[in-house]
Amino acid sequence: MKELVIDLEAEKNEILKRYRALLRACKPTLQKGDKRMIRKAFDMALESHKDMRRKSGEPYIYHPIAVAQIAAEEIGLGTTSIVCALLHDVVEDTDVSLDDIEREFGKKVARIIDGLTKISGVFDTNSSLQAENFRKMLLTLADDVRVILIKLADRLHNMRTMEFMPRDKQLKLSSETVYLYAPLAHRLGLYAIKSELEDLSMKYTERETYQFIKNKLNEKKAERERFISDFIGPIKNILKEQGLDADVFGRPKSIHSIWNKMKKKAIPFEEVYDLFAIRIILDSTPDHEKADCWKAYSIVTDLYRPNPDRLRDWISSPKANGYESLHTTVMGPRGQWVEVQIRTKRMNEIAEKGFAAHWKYKESSTDSGLDQWVQKVRDMLKNPDANALDFLDDFKMNLFSDEIFIFTPKGALIQLPLDATALDFAFEIHTDVGASCIGAKVNHKLVPLNYKLQNGDQVEIITSSKQTPKEDWLNFVVTAKAKAKIKSSLKEEKRKVAEDGKEILERKLKTLKITYNSDNIYKLTYYFKLTSPQDLFYNVAKGLIDIKDLREFVASEKTIEIKPQDKIEADQVQNLLRNIKAKDSDILLIGEDMQKIDYKLANCCNPIPGDDVFGFITVSDGIKIHRTNCPNATKLMSNYGYRIVKARWTNQQELAFLTGLRITGIDDVGLINKLTTVISNDFKINIRSITVDSDNGIFEGSIMVYVNDTNHLDDLIKKLNTVKGITSVTRFDSLEKAS
Repeated sequence: MKELVIDLEAEKNEILKRYRALLRACKPTLQKGDKRMIRKAFDMALESHKDMRRKSGEPYIYHPIAVAQIAAEEIGLGTTSIVCALLHDVVEDTDVSLDDIEREFGKKVARIIDGLTKISGVFDTNSSLQAENFRKMLLTLADDVRVILIKLADRLHNMRTMEFMPRDKQLKLSSETVYLYAPLAHRLGLYAIKSELEDLSMKYTERETYQFIKNKLNEKKAERERFISDFIGPIKNILKEQGLDADVFGRPKSIHSIWNKMKKKAIPFEEVYDLFAIRIILDSTPDHEKADCWKAYSIVTDLYRPNPDRLRDWISSPKANGYESLHTTVMGPRGQWVEVQIRTKRMNEIAEKGFAAHWKYKESSTDSGLDQWVQKVRDMLKNPDANALDFLDDFKMNLFSDEIFIFTPKGALIQLPLDATALDFAFEIHTDVGASCIGAKVNHKLVPLNYKLQNGDQVEIITSSKQTPKEDWLNFVVTAKAKAKIKSSLKEEKRKVAEDGKEILERKLKTLKITYNSDNIYKLTYYFKLTSPQDLFYNVAKGLIDIKDLREFVASEKTIEIKPQDKIEADQVQNLLRNIKAKDSDILLIGEDMQKIDYKLANCCNPIPGDDVFGFITVSDGIKIHRTNCPNATKLMSNYGYRIVKARWTNQQELAFLTGLRITGIDDVGLINKLTTVISNDFKINIRSITVDSDNGIFEGSIMVYVNDTNHLDDLIKKLNTVKGITSVTRFDSLEKAS
């Protein structure tokens, strides 16, 4: 008993230590009375969470303190946000009510806490409507962006302390993080947080790759640091001579961005040249910023030869999230390309802390593009009937996009995402202009609606009163605004046609002596395999369903059980798991209690025994098994967490699984023969198909083979790599094969 008291005493001291560190982090923004307010919030949180512990066994209060610390130190938020971060779980997890919060801390704090409480269930495992909840979360963005910023701080701390969670929770949280939270941090300009969230997600979803890259980076650390110091030495000297006060240092690229580059360019780690970037941070006054950055640029490019295609000027035209910087790539002293980023202290703070830093510099800078972006999100949220999942995809599309700058005929500047078309531009100007657009003049030349705009184009829109939005427009517009407006326009059009169809159907049913009631309408909808009565009316109006079809329905006179086609509720998931009978092959165990259940392997990633896998309950196809690093996994786990079930392989049976290998090498007589000999004779593996392409002495082939598991496959890859002339052998998924 005595030992426990000592422990509690130590914990109490640790809590106070962490609280003091938080106060130190808040110091720059503290005003009169703020300290008392923070203390009051801390006391309330301490009291409310006193009997609670985290999965690691630590006192729960560590979490709100850490979230407040991130908000203060890494995002740079002020006292109101610190108070809200300390109290963010209080209303949800304890007896304290929102009224109590309002009485103690005022309306503003209560409103932000209310926003945080509403969205705390956004990704609840049992929620079948994650996308809808995410939309609610963004609605709070329209009220107060601090809700999102505190939520990001909360997610970052959870990701940093996730090692004690069960594996399926780790996968789910990581998927959501990389799917939504990292892009959100990116769009709010929080680059440091975005990179860390991506790295932490990768640490759990791609364990081996993450560890591999981490080890590789550590191996060459000393050599890299030596190179950096040789590279920046001369730059520092000349900057000093020219009277520029600057901090120059090398910054390693994140593991996630290195991995992305390896995947995108299909290259091994050794061929990724930009493992770090050189940063030059200038101490400049607002009116000299631009000139100083270009001066530093000219110093760097006098010393090292620049790559003319790799200059990015975000100082003259900042990104939509306010990011300002000059990026160039130069040839270093040892014949390798080096990325150099040049910016001022103010620009750097905005790049690191994003949104929060904007307000600090608001007076000195023009209205930020970020405000326009928040306005766009608000506009999208006003469209009440957009399907939540479509909305989510559109929103993500806007999160990830890079910007291009387009001019109106009068010279006004409009920002659009990369790949935007003339039609996107028309909708950006005004909904009615978009809806009646028939073409455009780009730089005075006539172009079609789907013409992709380039940076700096000047665009004039041509309209016609007879034009209405068309279904195929959705295939090429990229802005969420254009998509939403076209969809609602088409919906309205369809609704009008369906109204006519309803009357026609009523008349036809009368002729056939069938009562027009909702029961029969649903039976008809089900009989014609349509998703809603509106579709039924629409098809009748368009003549796709006529009296003959209706007679066939009467003849069949089926008693129809109506089931919605596209939804599985959480409780059905459990029933489904219970009802499916075990398969003969006991190769995979599924669900919390690891039963033997019928399943199918997903075509998108072709899992084989030994792969890290999970089960996904589909609407019509039972349980499908996916690899955790399947291209579709992130989306499935983020949007349908409640339909994910655990799965692991048993090692009972030798079964053959189809997988593909991509092989490249130097073409040589008899190379195919050597490969097939290794596969068929040495490994006794059946080959299903071989496709080979040889171009100027370079051989590229894909071979589909049957293997037992990942070990079997790894051994085969190792052996094939030893064949003379082969330069690489990699496994691929059917998705890649198809492309």
